[in-house]
Amino acid sequence: MEKVLRMDSNVIYPDDEALIYSGRIDFENRTEPTFVYAYSSVCTVFSGTKLDVIIRNHREWNDNYLGFVIDGVQGCILLPYDEGVTRLHLVRNLADTEHTLFLFKRQDGCHYFDLLGFVLSETGSVKRPEQGQIAETDYLPSGGNNVSEGSYEPHRCMEVFGDSVSAGEVSEALDFMGKADPVNHGEYSNAYWSYSALTARKLKAELHITAQGGIALLPGTGYFEPDFGYVGMDTRYDKLRYNPFLGRVNDWNFEQYTPQIVVVAIGQNDNYPLDYMKEDDTSAASKHWKVEYGSFLQKLRMKYPKALIITATTILEHDSCWDKAIDDVTRGLQDEKIVHFLYSKNGCGTPGHIRKPEAEEMAQELSTFIDSFGESIWDR
Repeated sequence: MEKVLRMDSNVIYPDDEALIYSGRIDFENRTEPTFVYAYSSVCTVFSGTKLDVIIRNHREWNDNYLGFVIDGVQGCILLPYDEGVTRLHLVRNLADTEHTLFLFKRQDGCHYFDLLGFVLSETGSVKRPEQGQIAETDYLPSGGNNVSEGSYEPHRCMEVFGDSVSAGEVSEALDFMGKADPVNHGEYSNAYWSYSALTARKLKAELHITAQGGIALLPGTGYFEPDFGYVGMDTRYDKLRYNPFLGRVNDWNFEQYTPQIVVVAIGQNDNYPLDYMKEDDTSAASKHWKVEYGSFLQKLRMKYPKALIITATTILEHDSCWDKAIDDVTRGLQDEKIVHFLYSKNGCGTPGHIRKPEAEEMAQELSTFIDSFGESIWDR
């Protein structure tokens, strides 16, 4: 790291109090936090004419990109394949005034990255954002402290448990609206344009996207196969680092974040390698899935006793038998704050991943549904 920073003295390190974090981020090393989940973020207000970021990338597959919004303008930058420390130029030739930064993880567990610091111009400085100063963090109360340290509770908090759609995979392939996905290597994936993030921004809520492309509920199903072994959401929902290919797996501390709204968008990848629910929804495999799905919801209820839990899938094409199974389980639990939601194009909207305009439609429907419960749904 010294070699990368040797020409600069104006370095802002990750434990600086001017930086505010959100998401399931590993802070075991406060000076090198690891960003794991899509849409995990850090924001600040900085002054000066430039901004660089220092990272260490850990890649399993795909090209990996870092996302950022500076003064309301979004951009991204390709991360290196190697795991060395790298300095990346985010912006140059700015006016020597105050600027806003929202830096976020665009993709899921195809990679992690360690944040090592920011480099400002010689006259630059950083300060904590004020309420409403950064649009993506409207949930921040004035004078709030770091989200990661749990020293305050923002008014509105959401969490989405899901798969690639919830993480915004291939959301920027706008030339393929309503079509199968193009061949790609991660360049179109952007959690910022996921229905999850769009919904949270509409509702002015903080968001944790606990989602992974290809994941299903149960191990041995779906498409998420890290380190040559399929794993399911039922064994990953309570994890911080969760991809064994990228090192150790560790537990998430649920006391760090308590959402009032939880969306469970699982049940689309579960039809692979065998669509047993479609073939016979009374088969032993189908009955087993329903039992385990109900058990998963009850686990979330134990973690979040007061939350409104919304069960759903998405508009990505899938057989309606899965939505019927989800509805049956949801009703069977007889919990008035566990409810099932269907989009107007549920299961028949597109054969490919959801593009940004489609995600915006989903976000409008989902946010309207959440608003229908009234302001009291956000009470703690």
